Amino acid sequence: MLSIEKLNISVGDKKILEDFNLKIGKGEVHAIMGPNGSGKSTLSYVLAGKDGYEVDGKIIFKNENIIGLPADARAQKGIFLAFQYPIEIPGVFMNNFLKTSLNAVKKAKGQKEVDVVEFLSLVKQHAKKLGIKDEQLGRALNVGFSGGEKKRNEVLQMSLLEPDLAILDETDSGLDIDALKIVADGVNALRSPNRSFLIITHYQRLLDYIKPDFVHVMVNGSIVKTGCSKLAQELDKIGYKEFQKAI
Repeated sequence: MLSIEKLNISVGDKKILEDFNLKIGKGEVHAIMGPNGSGKSTLSYVLAGKDGYEVDGKIIFKNENIIGLPADARAQKGIFLAFQYPIEIPGVFMNNFLKTSLNAVKKAKGQKEVDVVEFLSLVKQHAKKLGIKDEQLGRALNVGFSGGEKKRNEVLQMSLLEPDLAILDETDSGLDIDALKIVADGVNALRSPNRSFLIITHYQRLLDYIKPDFVHVMVNGSIVKTGCSKLAQELDKIGYKEFQKAI
């Protein structure tokens, strides 16, 4: 699904990632854990195609090197990024945003676009599973939403768009335990042999609900250890200091 080969990322003179490598197979769930400033969020932004970084190396997604492709082209090819801090967009209403996004992806894939009636039925079906009320669908995107509502909204977007690779950048940030369970259930419902996930988090608690196949420890722009889900439990006990000392 995804192969990152000797990826270098910098901003000006500051190197953030150097010769970074990672492979994610079809249907696999990978988690990257690490302290603040280790490059986790930067990696997610670059995978999604955010501007403002100097990038070289290879990002092979479904057998194509997508380095240089803009964010919208990557989204159309099946990459989805759930942000740590979803932004508010006054004047853009959720229903319109979701319908436009869904049809843009369908058009890129050569599929039939959905009309208003089809869309409303579909979005209400998905929203109900995430505890999103109908009135929220008619509000401006994320405006006045709580942290939990914003994260549920992003999982709603993901469930509608059905990406091949979903990148979750600290989706657990700002969630109480009930919202965390709902978001995790929404993610788990999307797991399939043809869909892969990259979950970025500081804490083990999210991985109690979304069991990863692989856990990677990232420090100073490099993966310093890889293991199974038990590694996340180990990190919860010992923290990152030992890994930082080894660098």
